[in-house]
Amino acid sequence: MNHEAGHQPQPDPREEKFIVDKDLLSEDQLLGLAEEYCTRYHGLNDTENPMDERSRVLAAVTRGDLVVWFDPVENTASLGVPEQS
Repeated sequence: MNHEAGHQPQPDPREEKFIVDKDLLSEDQLLGLAEEYCTRYHGLNDTENPMDERSRVLAAVTRGDLVVWFDPVENTASLGVPEQS
C-alpha cells in the first residue's frame, strides 16, 4: 500500500511573498516602486504621462491601501494590495 498519495509536499515558507514595512525603505526606493507601479498599472501607452499618478500611489502606500511586497524567489519588490483576511 502506497502512503505517499496522502502526503503532499508543503510549500517552503521561505519562498512565499511577504509585506515589507514601508518605513524600512528610503524615499528613493518608495518613489521607484511607485513609478514601477504607475507604468505597470497604466502601461506606457494607456496614458500620456503615467507618472502623473505617483503622488496618488504614494498616498495609497501611506494609507495602507497599497503595500510593499517582497518576492524572495525573484528577489524583487513591488507595490500591490494587501491580502484580504
